[in-house]
Amino acid sequence: MKCRRCQATAVVALPSHNSAFCAPCFLDFFSRQVARGIETQRLMSKDDRVLVALSGGKDSLALMLELSRQGYDVTGLHIDLAIPGSSRAARTVVERFCQTHGFRLLVKDMAAEGLPIPRVKEVLKRPICSACGKIKRHFFNRIAREQGFTVLATGHNLDDEVARLTSNTLRWDRAYLSDQGPALEDGGGFARKVKPLWRLTEFETANYAFLMGIENHYAPCPYSAGASFSTLKGLWMDLEEAMPGRKMDFYQGFLERGRPAFRAVEEVKGESLRPCARCGCPTSAGVCGVCRIREALAEKQA
Repeated sequence: MKCRRCQATAVVALPSHNSAFCAPCFLDFFSRQVARGIETQRLMSKDDRVLVALSGGKDSLALMLELSRQGYDVTGLHIDLAIPGSSRAARTVVERFCQTHGFRLLVKDMAAEGLPIPRVKEVLKRPICSACGKIKRHFFNRIAREQGFTVLATGHNLDDEVARLTSNTLRWDRAYLSDQGPALEDGGGFARKVKPLWRLTEFETANYAFLMGIENHYAPCPYSAGASFSTLKGLWMDLEEAMPGRKMDFYQGFLERGRPAFRAVEEVKGESLRPCARCGCPTSAGVCGVCRIREALAEKQA
């Protein structure tokens, strides 16, 4: 198998692009896909201060490195969830990565915040993944706003976006469908959020991380068993194998034709945001979800 561009021996085959690449040409392909994704969706500019959410996984670390290589002003943010074993390993990987590449890193420790995820899981009567996601988004936004970052970037790839779109479509969740996409504008107390890897699959990001020698934390979260996204990703993996390119067709079709229709409906309804009575962060209720979690923990402890 030969590289499509230079005819050297290929190391990565991409059926969805009807292509195969040698290592240097694949890294160039990856960079061009990131740049194209940023440009076509107007995600950010070189003047932005970009806060990159770093979990320790391959996608977020690859994103951080590639944005830096393309000349963006990046700072990493890691949320230490205080999950025994898992969180320490992830934090160590992130700290070593940032030290190796000379990146500035901010760390927010949930144990110090009184929100360790094992304790949250013990107290709440609903799936922990939902509460954990709420807590992470709260601190991503809060730190971005408080420290003057103009963009918050996450490592969500095409597989993540297609699985989320499928989940929202199965429920016909119009509010989420109206907002889903590579960029979510700032306003109402929220920072601008972007997903520069939206044109790249998990397989492509994994190859980039391997070829760039990125050490990553690959152990699954001990609380993620049975998560619906894993099932949806598996369904799409089978479909993509049978019909290469279908993921991108589905997602781009939604961005061009589906999202505008849902957005028009939701804009008519509208939803007013106000500062949380406890912490001042934006919420559609009197008290935000994270402060309600804090209250539930305090009541249990009393």
